[in-house]
Amino acid sequence: MEGRDNNAFIGDSSPSIAGEFRWNGNTVPANGTTTTTVTSVPVYLTELTDVELNGAAGKPVCEGESPPVPRTVTPSEGASDRDQWGKGIEFLMSCIAMSVGLGNVWRFPFVALENGGGAFVIPYIIVLLLVGKPVYYMEMIIGQFSSRGSVKVYDMAPIMRGVGFGQLVLICTLITYYGSLMALISRYMFDSFLSPLPWAYCRTEWLPGCVDAAAKVDASGASGVTNPNNSNNGTISSSSEWYFTKIVLKELDGIDDGIGLPDLRLTLFLVLSWSMVLLILIKGVKSSGKASYFLALFPYLVMTVLLIRACTLPGAVDGIVYFLKPQWDKILDPKVWYAAVTQCFFSLSICFGNIIMYSSYNKFRHNVYRDATIVTSIDTFTSLLAGCTIFGILGHLAHVTGSSDVGNVVKSDAGLAFISYPEAIAKFEVLPQAFSVLFFLMLFVLGIGSNVAMTSCVMTVIKDQFPRVRNWQAAITIAVCGVLLGSIYVTPGGQYILKLVDYYGASSIALVLAIAELIAIGWVYGVDRLCKDTEFMLGHRPNLYWRLCWRWITPALMLIILIYNLITLEPLMYKQYVYPTIAYDIGWCIFAFGLLQLPIWAIYAVFKQSGKTITDKIKNSLKPTAAWGPLDPTTHYEYKKFIDED
Repeated sequence: MEGRDNNAFIGDSSPSIAGEFRWNGNTVPANGTTTTTVTSVPVYLTELTDVELNGAAGKPVCEGESPPVPRTVTPSEGASDRDQWGKGIEFLMSCIAMSVGLGNVWRFPFVALENGGGAFVIPYIIVLLLVGKPVYYMEMIIGQFSSRGSVKVYDMAPIMRGVGFGQLVLICTLITYYGSLMALISRYMFDSFLSPLPWAYCRTEWLPGCVDAAAKVDASGASGVTNPNNSNNGTISSSSEWYFTKIVLKELDGIDDGIGLPDLRLTLFLVLSWSMVLLILIKGVKSSGKASYFLALFPYLVMTVLLIRACTLPGAVDGIVYFLKPQWDKILDPKVWYAAVTQCFFSLSICFGNIIMYSSYNKFRHNVYRDATIVTSIDTFTSLLAGCTIFGILGHLAHVTGSSDVGNVVKSDAGLAFISYPEAIAKFEVLPQAFSVLFFLMLFVLGIGSNVAMTSCVMTVIKDQFPRVRNWQAAITIAVCGVLLGSIYVTPGGQYILKLVDYYGASSIALVLAIAELIAIGWVYGVDRLCKDTEFMLGHRPNLYWRLCWRWITPALMLIILIYNLITLEPLMYKQYVYPTIAYDIGWCIFAFGLLQLPIWAIYAVFKQSGKTITDKIKNSLKPTAAWGPLDPTTHYEYKKFIDED
């Protein structure tokens, strides 16, 4: 990356704030301490109060007075003990690896198909411009500016710290079952080396309600792919579906009598997936930054190979056209816009704390505007690329099964990844094992990239609260907990629990916490103050588009989506199975625990504030702490000057 280093500044040689601020260097003796002389800018700790920070910087020494004693500051008092990306490109690659994940490959194509095909792209891009990109940029700014994780960043508004803890609960919920998805993918990846593919043909015990996935057309000339039910109600399912439910999951018909014991093979794959995350994070961002090149770029290599292969298959063009053909009658349907917002929201991983965490390891003047634009654009491009690839394969599947409607061969969510895609690959006449290995390896790498980001977020919160904890200690602790909790999801009833936890512990509280975060940054801390911070850090103020989105448009859209979600809320079921009452009670307890972080930490913040009356305490809890600002002491001092002079 071209540019120069100027106290963590990466960019061109232009001054940061119209030539006003220049950073003063400090000499570093051999003992590793930083000595500040009387003539240099004083090095203040971020723990100092505003009065101290605005004190006698450069104050003349009167006759008869002793000059100030030079102060020695160890690196642990400043910003030098916090990890940083080795190169700016590592941050960009890590963001791509985080945002471009499983949702782009197995969720976006299905959501687009259900909501107007090519017409869905129009509301999706509009939502990207009004929600995705503004929030992504905002979180990058606040994380890089403060060098704080997703909880400590609320030093800007202590009363809203519950947002950070709520997002921590959300992330912990996600990583408990994300590892189990990696275990399923690993199982399929290793099974792909077998010849023939184990899901390609029916087993004796599955007959007569089974048809070979590798068969182009069944004996009656009908499609081998029907609805996702088994033969108990008179329907026929493909061998790929039987394999997924009976061999891989060993799925129960319900969980009224318990969920069973963890499957040994899936548990071993669960340990393998967490071992990969542990190795990547063993040295924090220093090691994950190096791995980010592979995690970000390898999936595109595989996706390109699969797309080229898909386009050469009979019927592939019909599948791609089916995916891209606009259904204009759906563009005004509120469900389409709801789907666009939720897809953009979860695909980019905004308001989860991950973006704040990653950007907190940036150098202070890194160009996050450029990176936010690149990542959000690449995420959309990847979704479209994956859609064309997947529907090219599904178009071929429809062709060989004699189906005239590509939509009939698609199953949603996990079924799309573990039933429809493996079935399509099983019909490849040339090297189906190779393409199966590539496909599931791509999914595994995508999943690892997202899991690394979520685990890093938890690690950062731990290290922010307990600075003495080492990276490897935090990583091992989280990995062990991930394996223990993840073993619940590799039981015969694990998918029932996964659906329950995802619904109540992730999807339901994510929108509420997102709105709370937008209020905290855009209204409590204030868009004007955020713009000043951006000007100090990047040398320019955000334009009207950003200010309108941060203050009005994005919060309003998210609020509308939340209201729509509550209005259309339906009882949770899994494959038409109604959960026992205790399961719903546990789900609501998880939901309440996540949202109760908001009032609990708000009350705590008010209680801890100084002030004679409760009104004074509340007002003070709405203001940034004295330590708020850049973590580097010298930059922090100049930031205080900049704010005071503005």
